[in-house]
This record gives sequence, structure tokens and C-alpha cells, in this order.
Amino acid sequence: MSESKPKPVLAHISGVVFRIDAPVGAHVKATEPVITIESMKMEMPVEAPAAGRVSELRVEQGQFVNEGEIVALIEG
Repeated sequence: MSESKPKPVLAHISGVVFRIDAPVGAHVKATEPVITIESMKMEMPVEAPAAGRVSELRVEQGQFVNEGEIVALIEG
């Protein structure tokens, strides 16, 4: 049995990381928020593409991210 590759969590909008909703090690369900981005005075959740464990965060609170940027990885 082969292990599946980690699934990337992509920012769907450019903005500033407002909040980390699921830290490294957290177990998330599909569509559960991993981070929240603030853009144009609105808070937008960035959701997990699949259920699993957050294995890596590539951003921190206050950091600017671009649309399409990988912000985290989900294993499982």
C-alpha cells in the first residue's frame, strides 16, 4: 500500500493572513477552514481540500499571500 501525497491548500485570493484556524498537527475535515485571509476588508476562509492532518503551514499570521499560493499541506 502506497502513501498518498500531501494535498496542498491554496489561497483563493490575495491578502493578509488574518488568522491560523488549524495549526500543524490539527486534524481537519474537508472544507474546514485552515487559515483566514483578510482582503478588501473582508475575512475569507481558506478551506482544506480533503480530510486529514495539517502537516505543514507555509504562512504565518500577518503575512501577505498571493492567489494560488500554497499556504499549507494536508496529509491523510
